[in-house]
Order: sequence, then C-alpha cells, then structure tokens
Amino acid sequence: MNNSLEGIKVLDLTRVLAGPYCTQMLGDLGADIIKVERPGGGDDTRGFAPPFVKNDNGEDTDLSAYYCGANRNKKSITINLSEKEGQGLVRKLLSDCDILVENFKTGTLEKYGLGYKDLKKDFPRLIYCSITGFGQTGPYASRPGYDGLIQAMGGVMSLTGDPDGEPMKVGVPIGDLMAGMFASVGILAAVRHQIQTGQGQFIDIGMLDTHVAWLANQGMNYLSTDKNPDRLGNQHPNIVPYQVMPTSDGYIVLSIGNDPTFERFCKLAGEEKLLGDERFKTNADRVSNREFVTNTLNEITKKHKSDWWLTELEKQKIGCGPINTLSEVFSDPHVKAREMVVQMDHKKTGKAPLKLIANPIKMEQTPPTYRMPPPLLGEHTDEILSEKIGLSKSEIINLKDKGII
Repeated sequence: MNNSLEGIKVLDLTRVLAGPYCTQMLGDLGADIIKVERPGGGDDTRGFAPPFVKNDNGEDTDLSAYYCGANRNKKSITINLSEKEGQGLVRKLLSDCDILVENFKTGTLEKYGLGYKDLKKDFPRLIYCSITGFGQTGPYASRPGYDGLIQAMGGVMSLTGDPDGEPMKVGVPIGDLMAGMFASVGILAAVRHQIQTGQGQFIDIGMLDTHVAWLANQGMNYLSTDKNPDRLGNQHPNIVPYQVMPTSDGYIVLSIGNDPTFERFCKLAGEEKLLGDERFKTNADRVSNREFVTNTLNEITKKHKSDWWLTELEKQKIGCGPINTLSEVFSDPHVKAREMVVQMDHKKTGKAPLKLIANPIKMEQTPPTYRMPPPLLGEHTDEILSEKIGLSKSEIINLKDKGII
C-alpha cells in the first residue's frame, strides 16, 4: 500500500469549498475521486477569479487560483443531474464507489432521486456525506449556507476585531474549511465501520454545527459564565500577555503561557520590579488587571526593535513570532523545510509549475501524494464513461449531443 486510502473510491458531487476541500484531503491520502460537474460551467470556483494561474510566459491562463486550491487528485466528469439519463449515469458510477460526498442545499438531490434514502437500498455499503449550511434538521435546514453568514451566526465575528470597531470575520473562509475537515473525519470513521460491517451510513454535516464546535475555549467561557465574551482584538481571553505587542519599529506576537515564563520575560526586560506587584503575580491576576498590565507591558516592548525582541525572547525560550505577510510565510525557512508548497505539471501552465499549498499531514508509511493536478472541466468524461461504465464512443457522443454530459 502506497497510500492510506488506496482502493477507496469517492463520487464527488461537491462544489465551491467545504465539499471540495474535504474530497481533496481524501484524494491526497490516496482515494480515487471522480468529481462530477455541471456541463458548460462546472464548479462555481472555476469562475472565482482573478487571480488566475499564470503560464510559463507569465500570462494569465483560465485556471482560477481559488479552484486549484481545493481540487487536485481528482478526475472531472460533466453530468447534467437534472436529466433522467444523467441521474442514471450517477447510479451506474455508484456501483463502483464506496463514498458519495455532496454539498447541495438540503433536499436538492432528493428531487433527482439521488438522496440517501433513494440510494440506500440499492447501495447498502454506500457512505453518503452531506455538507450543508445548517444540517438536515432544525428550523434553518432549508436555508443556504455561506461562509460569511456562518461566521456571523456562529459567533466568531462577535469575538473577532478591535473592541471599538465592527465585528470582523476571519480572513480565510474558516467556516467552509472546518466543515470540510469535520466531514473528512466523519467519512474516515464511517470507512472503518464499513470495513467491519459491510454497511454504509449517512453523515450529516452542518456548517453552523461545526462552527459552534470550534468555538472551543471561548464557547466554554460562555457556557461557564453565561456571559458573552468581549471582543479583545489581538488579545487572548484567558492568558495575559498573549497578544500583539508594539515594538520601536513595528509589532510582534508575544505568547506567555505560564507564570515562570512571565518571570523570565520580566528579567529579560529588566523589569523584575513587576514581579512584586500583585497585579502581575499570576496569570489570573494579569487577566483580572488586563488593561493596566497590557498598557504597562506595551511601554516596555516599545523600548527595543522587533528583531531584538525576537532574538532575545527566543534565547529565553519565550513564545514569540513575527507577523508575516504571505510572501514572508512562503519564504520562511521552516515553512520551506516542511515542504508546504508542492509543484505540479499542468496542461495550462506549460513549463511553469503549478504551485499548490501542500497537505500538512506528515505520515511515515503512507504520506499524502500528489498524483493529478486540478482537472480541466470534463477532462476525464470520456475516460470515466468508457472505463467505469463501459459506454462506447457513439454512446458518449450521443449523450453529449443531448446535453447530458
């Protein structure tokens, strides 16, 4: 076995981000992914541009960078799901698949006879994962889900941003990404069950549910107190100092997780006198006196440049770091050493490699692999229909003429 999920076959009816991110992770781990897209347009993210990926002449291709970020290790087939013949093709493909993943609005695939209840009898081994905004039950089940909407309804926007500013969403679509990650975990657990029992099951992933789940310490802070946490900007709700700190020429992040570390910080800064002040004595004291402690420490960190602080704090094993731009992230020697960018050949880019963000999972025996670049729309339609279903060239041409594929 070269890959953890080698031999696992997935029919991917997802688009945009939550679903494609989930299936890309399964693909990276070795699963065979057939991505079903609508004829003519395909996954919506094919049009989420600019930016486009550039070719070896430095010119824009028609490849959306957004699309490429969540669709490697997949083969693309176009099928019109609203047509009976298209629905029949999906059923034929499922005869050779272990998993179906979809993120249509609740009830959409049922209209096409492709809901879990429609398929369960004919495909008892099928793992059917549905990713929606609000799940299959509850008063919001019929609503469409969007990342920004979920961040707002799920509470993270109330926790993010300057205390005196407006609520702020996270700078990446974290609602989509976390839904995709939870979906992949659920699928892998279901695969284990499938292997043991021969039975499939339905997996109901709601973006709002997953969002609430990762409220983590802030969610627990509320449940423990019945008090809405304040927006703290770049400060930590339970630890001080654990935040952005000003220096004489910029900013750094300082992360002091316990009292012995704070003592080392005070000695480094030449501010041992703070250790005798009850407001600074323990982390609980510092949290209780957050404003005074923060203002005091800000004046201390302003005495030196960022490089001085980062160097000296590192020597004392005190958590710290620069606030990097993305150019600094991807040029960081540690990020490079961890091989967090992968390069793949692509038909559209010529001799220029297509750069993609790598899978972060490091596995000794069966690491992620990068076997296929993000596919062109319908690139593998003929291949899949011929090899998986056994259709002839004339039958495939006929389906194309009728707009089924």
